[in-house]
Amino acid sequence: MCLAIPGLICEILSDKRVMVDITGVRREADTSLLEEPLEIGDYVLVHTGFIISKLDSEQAKEDLKLWDEILNP
Repeated sequence: MCLAIPGLICEILSDKRVMVDITGVRREADTSLLEEPLEIGDYVLVHTGFIISKLDSEQAKEDLKLWDEILNP
């Protein structure tokens, strides 16, 4: 089973690296698996340091709410 976590792009570091805020923790992530451009403020799905897809903001917020319920019962 794979586990991917939604995050918010908060900084563009290079053409293949971004800084992502995942539940308040900032981490670098690789964008090389995506062909579509990313911008600051985009929500993405991160797995082992790689962005595997872009999320719409409604879906991301719903997913983050579920993560919060799991992590803070």
